[in-house]
Amino acid sequence: MLMVHPHPELQFSHVLPYGAILHERGVRFVVFSRSATAMRLLLYKNVDDREPSEIIDFDRETDRWGDIWSIFIPGLSEGQLYHFQAEGPYNPDEGMLFDGRARLIDPYAKALAGTFQSAEDGIIRPPKCVVVDESFNWEGDRHLKRDLSESIIYEMHVKGFTADESSGVDNPGTYRGVVEKIPYLKSLGVTAVELMPIHEFPMMDMMTGKTPTRGNYWGYDSMAFFAPHRGYAASKKPGGQVREFKEMVKALHQAGIEVILDVVYNHTCEGNEKGPILSFKGLENQVYYMLANGGREYKNYSGCGNTVNGNHPIVREMIFNSLRHWVHNYHVDGFRFDLASILSRDRSGNLVANPPLVEAIAEDPMLADTKIIAEAWDAAGAYQVGSFANLRWAEWNGRYRDDIRSFWKGEPHKLGALATRLAGSSDLYQAGGRQPYHSINFITSHDGFPMNDLTSYNHKHNEANGEGNRDGDNHNLSYNYGVEGPTKRTSIEKLRRQQIKNMFCTLLMSQGVPMILMGDEVRRTQHGNNNAYCQDNEISWLDWSLVKKNDEMRRFVRALIAFRRDQPTVRQKHFLGGYPTGRRGLFDVNWYNNLGTAVDWDSGDSMLTCLFAAPTKDNDSENFGRDVLLLMNGSASPQQFILPPVAKGTSWRMFVDTAATSPSDVYPDLNGPRPPAAGKFVMPERSVRIYVASR
Repeated sequence: MLMVHPHPELQFSHVLPYGAILHERGVRFVVFSRSATAMRLLLYKNVDDREPSEIIDFDRETDRWGDIWSIFIPGLSEGQLYHFQAEGPYNPDEGMLFDGRARLIDPYAKALAGTFQSAEDGIIRPPKCVVVDESFNWEGDRHLKRDLSESIIYEMHVKGFTADESSGVDNPGTYRGVVEKIPYLKSLGVTAVELMPIHEFPMMDMMTGKTPTRGNYWGYDSMAFFAPHRGYAASKKPGGQVREFKEMVKALHQAGIEVILDVVYNHTCEGNEKGPILSFKGLENQVYYMLANGGREYKNYSGCGNTVNGNHPIVREMIFNSLRHWVHNYHVDGFRFDLASILSRDRSGNLVANPPLVEAIAEDPMLADTKIIAEAWDAAGAYQVGSFANLRWAEWNGRYRDDIRSFWKGEPHKLGALATRLAGSSDLYQAGGRQPYHSINFITSHDGFPMNDLTSYNHKHNEANGEGNRDGDNHNLSYNYGVEGPTKRTSIEKLRRQQIKNMFCTLLMSQGVPMILMGDEVRRTQHGNNNAYCQDNEISWLDWSLVKKNDEMRRFVRALIAFRRDQPTVRQKHFLGGYPTGRRGLFDVNWYNNLGTAVDWDSGDSMLTCLFAAPTKDNDSENFGRDVLLLMNGSASPQQFILPPVAKGTSWRMFVDTAATSPSDVYPDLNGPRPPAAGKFVMPERSVRIYVASR
C-alpha cells in the first residue's frame, strides 16, 4: 500500500470564516455587522502612521451578504496593516453606538501591531490589525494528550517569568524567554504550564498613548481573542508574535510540557457606557454585550464594566472559532476559563441549567483533545464550584484552597474538611458523576498571596496599587507567626519554611490535580501585595536569585512532584470510599487520629493520620504503586503519634519530615529512616511526616 506523508507545514489547521483571509493574489476581509449602513477598510503602510494610506468602501450591493460584509483586495500580502470603520445609527438609549470616525479593531484579527496613539482630536487610534500568514513548520508536533489525572499544572505569567534581570535570558519577558527557561520547568517536573492571559490587551492609555499610572500587568482585559499579545514578543516586526508563540508551544511540547491558556471571554477592555469604542461596540454593540435599561448601560457580571453576551449565536460562534484557532493553529492543549459562570448566563443575564455555550464547548468535536477548566464563579455572586457543568469540565476548586489554608492556619474543626479535600472532594464532584481529577487543587494562584506571603503577612499591603489599600481580598486565611513581613528571627523563619512544606505536601499528596503558582517553589514574594494586577515590576516578577537562595525548597518540591508522577496511589482516577482492598483489613483510604484509633471528627483536634492504599492496578500501567502513610500535626504544640495497627505489618521508609532540616526533610529515593519499632514518636508542632511502603 502506498503511504502518503504530508508535508509538516500542511498539518490540519482551522481556517477562520471571518477576519483577514490571505490568498495567493490578495486578501479577503470579512466582518459581521447587522446594523451598519456602510463599511470601510482603512489600510496603512507603517505601524506609526496616524492616518490610513488608502480608504476602501465596501459596496452595499456587491460586498454585503446578509449581515456579512466581505471584500477582496488584490495585491495585498502578509504584514498588511488595517482597521475597519462602520457607519450606522448612534442612539445610546437603544444601545446603538456607531461612529463613522472610529478606527475599529477586527474582532477576528490574528495579530495587532503598534500601540494606542494620542487622541487629541477625539479619535482613538488603537493598535493596527495585521494580515497574518498562518503557515508554520510544526515538524509533526501534536497535542500531548496527557491524562488530566496525571497532570501537575504550573500557573505562570509569560512576562513575569523571565522579565527580571536575574533571569539571565537573552530575551527577557518574552515567549522566547520562556523557551530559554524550559530546562528549569522540566527539572521541576511539572507537566503543564497555565499561561495567564496572552490574548491581546491594552498596554498604553487609550487617549494619550502613554504608559498609564496603573498598567494592566495580568492581562485580564481582552482586546482581540484571536491574537497573541504583541508585548511578549522579542521581535517588533508586525505579526512576529505569531511565529514566536508557535515556537514556544512547539518547544514546550518537545520537553513534554502541555500549554493551557487562561482565556477571558467574559468581558473586554471597552468597558461600560463611558468606555471607548474600539471594536465590538462600533460594529454591533447590541449583539456583543449584555445591555441594561433599554441599552443605555452594560450589565456587569464581570466586575470590569461590561459582560460579553456569550450565549448569543454570533458571539458563541466567535468564541468557538477562537478556541478552535488556538487549538489547531497554535496547538495549545487546553483552556482555563476566567469567571466561567458568566458563560452560564443567558442573553438576559440569568443563570440557566445546561447553558448552550458551556455544553457546546464540552461537546465540540474539534476541542475533544483539550482540557477545559472553569473558574466556576463570577463577580456578581454566582458560585458553582462542584456544580458547574458536565463530565468534560474540570474546575478550580476554591473550597480546596480555603479549607487547606484554614487547617494549616490552625483553625479548629477542620479535620473533616481536610480529609475530604485530601481524598478528592467527593462532596463536590461525586454526585454529578465526576471524578477526583475534575478538581483542580490549589492553595495559591495569581489572585492573592503567593505561598511565602501566606506565611508572612496577616494583612494585605497593597499601597503600591494606589488605591489606599482598599483593593484586594481581606479574607486571606494567612498568618505571619509573630512578625509582619520579612524577619531575621530564626524560629519564625524556620516555622514559615515548615508551613510552606506542609502545604506543598498536602497539595501534592491530595487526590485531584495540583496547581502550583509560579515561584512558590522558591518562595517568591509580592511583599504582602495580594492584588498585583497592575504591578509590572519586581513585585510580580520572578527573582531568579531565589532559585539558589531557596534551593532547599526547590529540592523539596521537586521530590514531591517526582513522587506524585511515579505513584498512582496519590492520583487515583476514582473516588475513595473506604472500600476493602482484601489486604490485611486495609481499605482504599484509612483515617485515624494521632493515637492510631478512630477519628473524632467533632473533637476540634488538628491531628490526622491518613493511609492511602495502593490501587490494585493503574489502568494500563504495570505500576501498582505503594501504600502511603500521611501523618499531619496541625496543632501549635508537639503531639505523640502512634501508628495504627493496620500499618504495623508493613515495612515503611520515611519520605518526608517537614520538621527536619535539609537534606533530611525529604528522601527522594524513598530510603529514609524506618519508624521506631514501637510505632510511637513525637511530631513537632505544625509538621508532616510521610512514610512509603516497600514495593
